[in-house]
Amino acid sequence: MSSRRELTVPVDVEAPADAVWRAVTDWEAQGEWMLGTRVHVTSGGDGRAQGARLSAVTGVGPLGFTDTMEIVEWTEPPGNGPRRCVVRHTGKVVRGDGVFEVIALSPTRSRVLWSELLDLPLGALGRWGWPLVRPAFRAGVAHSLQRMARLCEARYRTGA
Repeated sequence: MSSRRELTVPVDVEAPADAVWRAVTDWEAQGEWMLGTRVHVTSGGDGRAQGARLSAVTGVGPLGFTDTMEIVEWTEPPGNGPRRCVVRHTGKVVRGDGVFEVIALSPTRSRVLWSELLDLPLGALGRWGWPLVRPAFRAGVAHSLQRMARLCEARYRTGA
């Protein structure tokens, strides 16, 4: 039985897709909206390209873990095509793929899809525990995306 589980959370943002894409992929600024997480680019310039490497520290105070990642897909078509970034989680705690997609709904409205395709740890125990952990994990992702949407909308309205 596979230990990979998928979770996808959408949020609509009242801002153009290009502005939303820049906000979502501004790795160093993700700590402003991502719950309990600070992200740093460890190689690859600003981290906006395939092959770039990232390191995220998630937790509160001394309780936390480091999540290392590599960007394995970067799709940024010209115009209003869907933008997509896939990171491969390469750390000891989190394994699998994370996906950010930004889709233009109109010239001033976008949808962000954040998906995690996680390889659950601990074998059968991980598979058994996922239904218990999933609601809290989903709530955290949804909360983070709502914060990102509010920040992005405020910046778009003020021209920042």
